[in-house]
Amino acid sequence: MSAENPTANKIIRVTDVILRDAHQSLMATRMRMEDMIPACEDLDNAGFWSLECWGGATFDACIRFLNEDPWQRLRTFKQLMPKTPLQMLLRGQNLLGYRHYGDDVVRHFVDKAAANGMDVFRIFDALNDLRNLEVAIAAVRQTGKHAQGCISFTVSPVHTVAAFVDQAKRLQDMGVDSLCIKDMAALIKPQQAYDLVQGIKAGCGDELPVHLHVHATTGVTMVSLMKAIEAGCDGVDTANPAMCLGTGHNPTDAFCEMLEGTPYGHQIDLGLVRKVKKHFEAVKPKYAEFCTKYVGVSTEIFESQIPGGMLSNMESQLKQQGAGDKMDAVLEEVPRVRKVAGYPPLVTPSSQIVGTQAVFNVLMGPYKRLTGEFADLMLGYYGETISQKDPEIIKIAAAQMGKEAITCRPADLISDEWESLTKTAAATKGFNGSDEDVLTLAMFPQVAPKFFGERADKAEAPAPASSPKAVSQPIPQPGGPGEDFAVSIALTVRELPQSPGGAVSEGDIILIGESRGRRVEITAPRAGRLVSYAVKPGDALPRQALICQLG
Repeated sequence: MSAENPTANKIIRVTDVILRDAHQSLMATRMRMEDMIPACEDLDNAGFWSLECWGGATFDACIRFLNEDPWQRLRTFKQLMPKTPLQMLLRGQNLLGYRHYGDDVVRHFVDKAAANGMDVFRIFDALNDLRNLEVAIAAVRQTGKHAQGCISFTVSPVHTVAAFVDQAKRLQDMGVDSLCIKDMAALIKPQQAYDLVQGIKAGCGDELPVHLHVHATTGVTMVSLMKAIEAGCDGVDTANPAMCLGTGHNPTDAFCEMLEGTPYGHQIDLGLVRKVKKHFEAVKPKYAEFCTKYVGVSTEIFESQIPGGMLSNMESQLKQQGAGDKMDAVLEEVPRVRKVAGYPPLVTPSSQIVGTQAVFNVLMGPYKRLTGEFADLMLGYYGETISQKDPEIIKIAAAQMGKEAITCRPADLISDEWESLTKTAAATKGFNGSDEDVLTLAMFPQVAPKFFGERADKAEAPAPASSPKAVSQPIPQPGGPGEDFAVSIALTVRELPQSPGGAVSEGDIILIGESRGRRVEITAPRAGRLVSYAVKPGDALPRQALICQLG
């Protein structure tokens, strides 16, 4: 029974995406670890079925923009949130990169992700080619972790409930532990959600849990969540109310409140959810330059089937060509291109591929020139689509690329890569000798060397001379037992070497921390008695945070 709804006869699993998809959708994946750490304890205690915190674009952003080790990020999350299963988004045979990888690399990645703390692997393919999920799902099962197979939801004449149910049955046959309907463009309307979940439950049985992931862009998907639950949906994704709606997700607290008076309950501590909300509202201003300016509702997506990111990309391409007035023609061309390509879901990367080809068709004439990516899509090098592709355009693609169409699983053409990738990594400056670094380099060969080099330079650099001065001015407390001391830099607490109540001399180390990858030692500014600490290991402290009291 749910504490929030004593009459509930079914508890809905809730996954909060605040640590991954929420800031990926609303602030360009720029949130730093130092701003997530303070919320981890409360998130861990809030009662979520899982917490999505890794995968998607976060791995790329860590090494490209944030200069953070994504593997260390995962280990830190696991250390700080031991109770709640951690969840990631994995792009099947693409892992977290932008090409297909050999099966041996996929297995190594899954093994290392599991060893570093990952519990739930949500695995999807942009084309819904389930062959691209087979190896990853089998690898997750081998580790004993939770394999969640995904269906990318889209709308077209061939994407029927029956077709989606068939995909669900195939995923069930692969041995997935649960199923996720993944709607990145907020296309699934309430009745569609009901019909689809009902169909999957009828086809797969109640023993296969079904989750629904939706964004909020079109304004209708909170109702879709409710209708899906009424049809038998077992779990949903939501986001902390500090970072939700717009192109993001529906708010966790509002979803839980919606269940009141229904036969469905939850196990979420809304007091902790609101405490976490206050934390993220306080740190959001730091990321103002990255926050999306669009926070409203866009029902136009229902007509065009084109997600907002794809629209802005096509508009930019047209303006660069001095053809901004051709946008309407391009919008009319997109459905035709999509039909030619076999109705791929318009999600990354297929949305960009289809959109760019539509621009080319309008500017140069239909299929006078194919982009390399569109040609590969037509030739099967991304995988198969649900509908047949236009054979005439396949011929054009084969002639332009100088290669034939394939019908096999794309990764079948890739030999084992691990040995050669390991040799390449060993020759890369800053490589630390770990399998994790090999995988990072494999997925991001252009970006990883710079990240490795900067990481090595930081490790070799001497501790800054200013570190002992990090404890700055005292804050007098009249009538109190001593003086409060604040730290002058932002840092994460690692160790507290002194015992409260004990004597300290001037210069004694009273706190060991980490700031931007460097060890920082905080020393006592004077002799006295350490009355108490105001922090604990794992705390992420902003500048001027109180750390201790000296008597």
